[in-house]
Amino acid sequence: MKRNIAIGIGAAVLLLLVWQLWSHFSTGRDEAGQPRAVRPVAVEVVPVRRADMRDVATFTGTLLPTSRFEVAPKIAGRLEKILVHIGDAVAPGQLVAVLDDEEYRQQVSQARAELEVARASLEEAITTLESSRREFERTVALHRQRIASESQLDAAESEYNALQARMRVAAAQVAQREATLRLAEVRLAYTRIHVPESNGVQRVVGERFVDEGALLSANTPIVSVLDIRRLNAVVHVIERDYARITPDLTAVVTTDAFPGRTFTGRVARIAPLLKETSRQARVEIEVPNPAMELKPGMFVRAHIEFAEYADATVVPLSALVTRGGQRGVFLADRDAGTARFVSVTVGITEGDLAQVLTPQLEGEVVTLGVHLVVDGAAISIPESRSTAALTERP
Repeated sequence: MKRNIAIGIGAAVLLLLVWQLWSHFSTGRDEAGQPRAVRPVAVEVVPVRRADMRDVATFTGTLLPTSRFEVAPKIAGRLEKILVHIGDAVAPGQLVAVLDDEEYRQQVSQARAELEVARASLEEAITTLESSRREFERTVALHRQRIASESQLDAAESEYNALQARMRVAAAQVAQREATLRLAEVRLAYTRIHVPESNGVQRVVGERFVDEGALLSANTPIVSVLDIRRLNAVVHVIERDYARITPDLTAVVTTDAFPGRTFTGRVARIAPLLKETSRQARVEIEVPNPAMELKPGMFVRAHIEFAEYADATVVPLSALVTRGGQRGVFLADRDAGTARFVSVTVGITEGDLAQVLTPQLEGEVVTLGVHLVVDGAAISIPESRSTAALTERP
């Protein structure tokens, strides 16, 4: 019990001391009761200046080929030979692979032999029909002379009609065998796999999917073929920027693969909808690639300029602060040694600079130490920083 009382008394004394110290320092007075001098906040300042500003938005994306398709056989077979490798240039109609064609050659030979049999049968049917026609005409003449009976005439006519039908069947069989032969020849031609004709556009081999000796089914990809003379930089833009992007806008494309270099493209296609999950729309920027330096799959940044503002009022981004829910800057008054908060309307930003739309600022703004400054606070500007200025942009 006594121990608890002692602990309570000690806590009360400690709280009293803390309260007295807080009262002493919060009154801003010294031991004599006189107001203490407020220590100025050391800051750095930069003069407000005029500069040209560009409204440039940067989007990230990936390079894709203008067109890409896979070369595959139309028939099944064993892959005998691949004639191209990754990175090879291929022309329209160029042979890229060959299948084992022994089975298909045999099918052509068989179809050709069956066609010869059908043609021989047709010739036989024609000869027999011609003989039957002459016999029928002779029987008709004899019937007119009352030499041949009615039954003989009917028999001759029936045989002639039957042979006509047989001749038509033989002719149809010839046509059928010709079609079978053409099909066998087409299937044989399919064992030689070519790059499809594509308006004379030269392409390159992008990927190889199988090796020689593999047993392929129909439509199994062998290689992929790409058109990279022009590439599409595919980026996704948010709602805020979507309405500002229009076809044929110029875009400057950069990539880490070529530091310091830029490639010029144009906005070619804009998706008519935004995805519900991301609220972003697909935009394709067409980038000429005559030297084929850029490759599909590269990560790129596309810089699109929407507007340019000449002689704009600019301040460093580091000068912008928020006080009382308002965005503004602290203007330094060297004569009074104080800083005054000025609410501003910010326009665009570029690099480390921000455009100030209103009001028209003049003088110097606090950049370093601004988080310690309040409106009307005393400030101290080191002499070595008194001539600080904005760094000129390239």
